[in-house]
Amino acid sequence: MYPPVVTKNPAAVEAEVQSNFLSIFPAGDKAFIPNAFRWAKEAFVSGFKDYQPVDAPYHDFEHALQSVLCMARLLRGRHSAGAKPFISERIFRLGVVAVLFHDSGYIKKRTDSEGTGAKYTVTHVARGLVFAAELLEAKGVSSGDIRTVQNLIRCTDLEKPLSEIPFAGEEERIVGFAIGTADLMSQMAAPDYVDKLPLLYEELAEAERFTNNPGRVPAFSSAADLMRKSPAFWENYVRPRLSDDLGGLFRFLNEPFPDGPNEYLIGIEANVKSLRERFGKMES
Repeated sequence: MYPPVVTKNPAAVEAEVQSNFLSIFPAGDKAFIPNAFRWAKEAFVSGFKDYQPVDAPYHDFEHALQSVLCMARLLRGRHSAGAKPFISERIFRLGVVAVLFHDSGYIKKRTDSEGTGAKYTVTHVARGLVFAAELLEAKGVSSGDIRTVQNLIRCTDLEKPLSEIPFAGEEERIVGFAIGTADLMSQMAAPDYVDKLPLLYEELAEAERFTNNPGRVPAFSSAADLMRKSPAFWENYVRPRLSDDLGGLFRFLNEPFPDGPNEYLIGIEANVKSLRERFGKMES
């Protein structure tokens, strides 16, 4: 099983991501991961340029940390399994940046005083592409690398077909699918996932009030309604997406690969069981 990491602690997550990175690339750039985490803390905690710190109650900085940790573990597992094609250091590093900023579209401008960033649920991926480009350009990242980061972020968009993403190659596609996998699995496997679902309901309710086309926002009558329907979301949407659309990369989280336990699946199944016990039979 994986070593325990407190995902509310950016330094602890950074150390584990760095460990996974260097296990794949022993001669890799040791300064890159600390720099990427510094950029993320600037964006989500301090406020980058004319943006505020993130204030969305569910899609917060911890979610970014959970996701980057899961992605790094998955790519290390894939590397250890000898899977081909080999992922280059460049694409791995850009994957770290992309997953850290995949939900930066929830961050508001400093002049935006209405509600929280949750109101941007429907447009958060598109806003995140703009935010990431603006920040990375300010950090001196090349336009080609920025395009790659944007393609990787697009893999977390649940509304757009993955087939429409203009990947530059197979490495990029694999890391993008790893990010899409980590985004979903890391949050659903978290020990406090069930307790945090009311915060997700608050976000969706705010988005529904704000969005001109509320039909695009999943509608729930209450937090309890969302919690009651979450097992069906896992069974009917997330699990098939992980297995089919995202290429089954979650299997590289088996520790050890291929037959070891999958800590993330175990966590998700425990959370789904808890929800079923609290809210009765799973809805279709």
